[in-house]
Amino acid sequence: MKIGELARLSGVAASRIRFYEASGLLQPAQRQANGYREYAPETLTRLEIILRAQNAGFSLDEIRAILPTHLNDWPREKLIEVLRRKAGEIELLEQRLAGTRRDLLALAHDIENLADDEDCSGHARHVLGQMDQRSGR
Repeated sequence: MKIGELARLSGVAASRIRFYEASGLLQPAQRQANGYREYAPETLTRLEIILRAQNAGFSLDEIRAILPTHLNDWPREKLIEVLRRKAGEIELLEQRLAGTRRDLLALAHDIENLADDEDCSGHARHVLGQMDQRSGR
């Protein structure tokens, strides 16, 4: 299929498809006599895998490291390891985000309860100190 059809079917811009090809994520397209790129049917599946992996938080380098040349040759054990490692990274990120959320809500609460005549700079130091205590600094 030509790049325009691949772009339409995948929802990926032709420029991005060319970028993925240049980056080694897609197999180089065959060139027709008129110079047009002709992609193998499996390219659509590869694009879907790349997009879903990116949406799951994988970098292009991580995707390149596990995406086999032929889709029938997946390195099963390596793939399982990479998926579990990424799930662990996401769990750590969730924990950090939950802590940040708690800090922000506590800060909003402290600011809401600031007396009209209270010194803002002194209160800011107090609130920052509390945030440091919560985060273990």
